[in-house]
Amino acid sequence: MAFRLGLIVNPIAGMGGTVGLKGSDTPEIVARARELGAEPQAPARALEALGAIAQANTPLKLFAAPGEMGETEARAAGYTAEIIGTSMDGDTTADDSERAAQAMAELPVDLILFAGGDGTARDLVRAIGGTVPVVGIPAGVKMHSAVYATNPRAAARMVLRYLQGGISLRELEVMDIDEAAFRDGAVSAKLYGYLSVPYLPDLVQGSKAGGVSRDRTALAGIAMRIAEAMEPGRLYILGPGTTMRAVAEAIGVEKTLLGVDLLRDGARIADDAGERDILAALDSTAAIAVTPIGGQGHFFGRGNQQISAAVISRVGIEHITVAATIEKIASLRDNLLHVDTGDRALDEKLCGWRRVITGYQTDTVCRVSM
Repeated sequence: MAFRLGLIVNPIAGMGGTVGLKGSDTPEIVARARELGAEPQAPARALEALGAIAQANTPLKLFAAPGEMGETEARAAGYTAEIIGTSMDGDTTADDSERAAQAMAELPVDLILFAGGDGTARDLVRAIGGTVPVVGIPAGVKMHSAVYATNPRAAARMVLRYLQGGISLRELEVMDIDEAAFRDGAVSAKLYGYLSVPYLPDLVQGSKAGGVSRDRTALAGIAMRIAEAMEPGRLYILGPGTTMRAVAEAIGVEKTLLGVDLLRDGARIADDAGERDILAALDSTAAIAVTPIGGQGHFFGRGNQQISAAVISRVGIEHITVAATIEKIASLRDNLLHVDTGDRALDEKLCGWRRVITGYQTDTVCRVSM
């Protein structure tokens, strides 16, 4: 019997990322994201994963949720899928994702491939728990959960390796935060349950490790070093996090903890900027400073989608500074950093070895992978 793969796409997942809304948990936020020019992210990322699976020419039977929840992406990838459920009008809801997952579990399918964010993972916990293995295609903003692949092509590799057999399963954490509090600058992550995932640690992003670094001396040294290197007239794009907030404080300006802020000549010229704001402010002398997510290692593509592929390309990869305490680097698997900008060609350019500032007079070198 052919391997039975289920496909669920949350088409509105991640819409708030590029416009600085930090999520898409309510219809009002989704509507606001559209007003600001946000485009759906999950369908394209699901199609990228499906396309990579199709290229392998491995026999499988695909079951897809209706419409943009999977059917559309399956057809675009060349699959004739069996549709589970009926199409719905308007934006999809958590109930739609739950119903699709329950129906696939009842068939049953051998594995569910789903595209979304932490909220979508929560939907699957409620619907199926650990009864059916899953692989997540990362398409949200925050991505605290450990059930997602590092990028869409890694998700495809996980599916292909699992259907070939011999891969064990492990229950991995589904985490999420209060998005309303998140938009006000507070992070409060909560464990909502576990999903069963093929245990391929080289392809799974892992759960986010939060909290302020205990090594405050190193953090202060990083901040002072970056601040002292700032050039007159240059636009500085500071990503989210306590490390970048320390940089702003070192030059005497306030910094939003979870947003992207723009600085020039020792002054903040924009706070919590979206992609459009950044592109409008860009000139020939710009630089980006970011810190990787602890426990995961992404320094682009998780929580800072405002610094998009278009922004990075305009600034130039030679003007990117990555900084982290040794404590944060130690939290990463094999000291490995990741990028997932949604632009494969750019991600390939960013891969390789990168110097990371770890203190006032100290650096380390980490490998960057997609």
